[in-house]
Amino acid sequence: MRITLELEPVDIERFLGVLARSHRLALEADEADVIAAAKQALDCLPIGSAPAYVRKRIGVVQRLIIMLEDDAWALPVPERTRLLESLVYFSDPEDLIPDDIEVIGLLDDAIVLELLLRRQRHVLQAYVDFCNYRATLGAEASTPEMHHADALKLAQRREALIARMRRRGERAAAA
Repeated sequence: MRITLELEPVDIERFLGVLARSHRLALEADEADVIAAAKQALDCLPIGSAPAYVRKRIGVVQRLIIMLEDDAWALPVPERTRLLESLVYFSDPEDLIPDDIEVIGLLDDAIVLELLLRRQRHVLQAYVDFCNYRATLGAEASTPEMHHADALKLAQRREALIARMRRRGERAAAA
């Protein structure tokens, strides 16, 4: 069976409005604590028994954690904060629908994550491109000189991808 939810702009704004608290906490909290709370939520929430549409969206949380912990990527602060607020919301067991309510407890998390990920698609794509580029470099470096040259190439690629990410983000925000 397929059930489709259609959210009107006012509904979307209502969901995004609950993120104000998450945004404040993301700015005030230690990043390591936010990431640790998200990992704890992944370990403890009843995700395995959640519907597939919820599991699919929540699986992205793991990718956000990996991206935020990747020192080589070094995501800049404005984008980091937006991703951290997603993790803060996800980690809050008493969000719009308490997470321990069977079947629907993670529905609000899935909806908010979907909305945020649509807005941050350019960030996720830039990171995927960065990882793919890094993988091609890692296979070739056999001497310290080559390793250094690869590190410079990776830094240049990171800067280009961050610039592209920001351009795409500005275009998406303007649309």
